[in-house]
Amino acid sequence: MSTPPRGHLVRSEIAEQPAVAERVLAAAGGELAQVAARLRESAPRTVLLTARGTSDHAALYAKYLVEVGLGLPAGLTSPSTLTVYGARPDLTGVLWIAVSQSGGSPDLVEPTAAARRAGALTLAVTNDPASALAAAAELHLDVHAGPELAVAATKSYTAQLLTLWLLVTTWRGGGTGPAHALPGLLQRAVEADDVAAVATRYRFADRLVLTARGYSHPTAREAALKLMETSYLSAQAFSAADLVHGPLAMVDADRPVIAVVPEGPGGEAMAPVLHALRERGADVCAVAPEGLAPDATVRLAVPAGVREDLAPVLQIVPLQRLALEVALARGLDPDAPRGLRKVTRTR
Repeated sequence: MSTPPRGHLVRSEIAEQPAVAERVLAAAGGELAQVAARLRESAPRTVLLTARGTSDHAALYAKYLVEVGLGLPAGLTSPSTLTVYGARPDLTGVLWIAVSQSGGSPDLVEPTAAARRAGALTLAVTNDPASALAAAAELHLDVHAGPELAVAATKSYTAQLLTLWLLVTTWRGGGTGPAHALPGLLQRAVEADDVAAVATRYRFADRLVLTARGYSHPTAREAALKLMETSYLSAQAFSAADLVHGPLAMVDADRPVIAVVPEGPGGEAMAPVLHALRERGADVCAVAPEGLAPDATVRLAVPAGVREDLAPVLQIVPLQRLALEVALARGLDPDAPRGLRKVTRTR
């Protein structure tokens, strides 16, 4: 039996994302509609989101969805306040959403159980309905990604994003029609031919900066994680607003920048940052539709005409592929990054 090529798991799971999106959309009328109805009935006063790793970036995306789409305050929790320090806050009137691919990490399961005892309505969003986290929460949503074997999460991340978008949209009574174009758009992103040239450009880079605003900020953070865990790059992600408050000083022609630029207010807010990067002579790769960020050095194009709050489901795909190709170009195996496990157990 021949040995599979390096990166075959990551490559195949990236390619599965259009089919995963179709499954998520097909399931939206059942369990998801029931959960959304329960949330409308409970009318929480605030939303707390808890997650680790890749799922933490999906939770950050949900924070934007909740604050912009629902007008509710939302925040990311620090699970250690409950697991390490034993804090027991009053969570009456709080919706607690725990996001996890595996649903098995104790530092999510234990805080979720504690939050439920403290009066919160708890919801687990996982890829495993039989997981400990699903059992600890009162409500559960399956992201329908199917088994994910590569250590680096890809298809489960976009499934989480789409599930959370559908949840918030259904909760506020909006139409989910705009999401039904995603499987076809994801297929285009999976097949786009511009990734190889950018991977060659960054093959020997040892430091990268990633930046974005608003809904796309989690994309920058997730892409940085993918590059770190598969290619062992030193990749730092900043909100573009934070970048200009200090870290911009380290950017120059020798430190490439990947800027995620959507259509909409978030992309408009990126304009002065892109101008500042150009003034510093930075090598800028824009993850953006054609016509946006015209001064970028190189581009990973994403489809135009996608509403800004859905764009992150597409934006991450060329960056997942970039991480894969950079790792392979460096002679690394992105399927099994050294020292990492699929399920990380912390407190």
